[in-house]
Amino acid sequence: MEAFLEPLPDQSLPDAVAGRLRAAIRSGSYQPGDRLVERQISKQLGVSHIPVREALTRLEEEGLVERLPRRGARVALLTQRSLEEVSSLRVVLEQLVVKRVQELWTADAGKRLQATVDRMTAAAKAGDLEVMHDCDHEFHEELWRLADHQLLLEVVAQLRGRTNHFFRAAAASLAPEEVLEHAASHQRLLDVIAGGDQAAAARAMKQHVETATRRIADQHTWGAADG
Repeated sequence: MEAFLEPLPDQSLPDAVAGRLRAAIRSGSYQPGDRLVERQISKQLGVSHIPVREALTRLEEEGLVERLPRRGARVALLTQRSLEEVSSLRVVLEQLVVKRVQELWTADAGKRLQATVDRMTAAAKAGDLEVMHDCDHEFHEELWRLADHQLLLEVVAQLRGRTNHFFRAAAASLAPEEVLEHAASHQRLLDVIAGGDQAAAARAMKQHVETATRRIADQHTWGAADG
């Protein structure tokens, strides 16, 4: 599959190329297993192959791309082991996020998160999965920012990015009531965080991450090499 990529502005090219490819992978424009041909990407973006190669190396380090001997780069496939590893580490890091958010909690933070959940709920009721996914990402991104820990933000965002496109694919097959439940789970999580009980918030976040992981696992077709 060849995704459409708009030409880039003249700026830090490796960063810009990586950002464009990252977004294309996470949105599903590139599917797991799709080949990433340097020549094609260079032509689409209007750049030389050098920043494309650097960008692919960065995305490989992030776990979004994998290189195969004599076959070039492709969008990374998901294995059961990688899913379990990402999920278990995300639980620990996201629990640290909510702990810090509770310690730094303000009424304004609560209002911003509630506004995002309200938009997510409205999108779920309308069956607009694209907006719901965007609100889902915005909700967690706001939590990461509120935690006020730059390294934590970078690591947990990268981990979530490794499976986000798989979650989007899995969510596409959800029944309407399951879509509503997904939005409702964010309201419950927000209520627990706002309540200030750190142990309860840690349990709620663990359940939240593990539910998303099960949804991916239940809908994913594991290849012969997965495991």
